[in-house]
Amino acid sequence: MPDRRARGRGEPDRAVIELTRVSREFPGQPPVRALREVSLRVDQGDYLAIVGPPGSGKSPLLNVVVLLDRPTSGSYLLNGVETTTLPDGARTRLRGDRIGFVFQSFHLLSHRSVVENVMLAEVYGRRGRKGRRERALAALERVGLGHRAGFAPNRLSGGERQRAAIARALLGGASLLLCDEPTGNLDSRNTEAAPLARRGTSRPSSCWSRR
Repeated sequence: MPDRRARGRGEPDRAVIELTRVSREFPGQPPVRALREVSLRVDQGDYLAIVGPPGSGKSPLLNVVVLLDRPTSGSYLLNGVETTTLPDGARTRLRGDRIGFVFQSFHLLSHRSVVENVMLAEVYGRRGRKGRRERALAALERVGLGHRAGFAPNRLSGGERQRAAIARALLGGASLLLCDEPTGNLDSRNTEAAPLARRGTSRPSSCWSRR
């Protein structure tokens, strides 16, 4: 059983994700039960990988966690907020404020520099402009990409574009990072560095999806 006490404080860590007996069933003849009474707790500072073959339920689980889908039954608390009963608008706002994404296809704007792409995380998060570029540069340094800050994304390798996407997710200040194949284009050295990039942040949790 993992020790859930906060380091050095003797108090429990706050759960970022808390799923309790979550099920997701899709209608059909017969109905398809993609998730069956899943219970999961992810505390602040934790990171984990969701692994499994096609059809094992990884995508339905991530869709529930990122608030793109509602479970058929069960409870899902995100930072202590019960999400299953929230209206759609409130779920969208909660997703924007609390969840950062690293997409497998990166979604970097080709007409913006790398540092400008990272800065967009705070534009969408409605954070003040003061110090935005400096924070973006610091995020790029954490993933070993500071020397590419002024480059256009199409001048980066696949691994560098992926690290830029990780830096952008870190900058948003989310309490949860959700990553789709986040290390698929990284070499062994940078694969190891990816989770370590969380150091110096406010200890977000990371949830990685792997095939």
